[in-house]
Amino acid sequence: MTSIRADDLFTRSSTALVAAAKEAGVSRLVWLSSFGVGHTLAWSSIPQKMIYRTVLRNIYENKAIADESVRSSGLDWTIVLPTRLTNDPAKGTYSVGDRLPMKGNPTISRADVAAFMHEAVHGSEWTHRSPVISD
Repeated sequence: MTSIRADDLFTRSSTALVAAAKEAGVSRLVWLSSFGVGHTLAWSSIPQKMIYRTVLRNIYENKAIADESVRSSGLDWTIVLPTRLTNDPAKGTYSVGDRLPMKGNPTISRADVAAFMHEAVHGSEWTHRSPVISD
């Protein structure tokens, strides 16, 4: 199975965003990545691993490089790692932690991820951490 190509989108984006933040004097960065990128691949369920290692392999490899760029930026970063995103309405309740148990192919709405990211950018609880978020 062929992997979907990232064409360095995430590495180019992280480089540009970090540079722009530094130029503008912005110290806080909340970055959206994906569960299954980097060290979280080991925590993935079998169905997730199958998807991440095939269809999403190139994208996730590029995201891992971008995530490391954010971590080493010197900014007060948070890298948010949502499970599979949906277009469902926000539930307002979800699980978030440094690590969450995975079964099957869990989901979370984009609206709930956006709400969490808004909270994270205005707080310090998740600074220099990579929270996993899922329903």
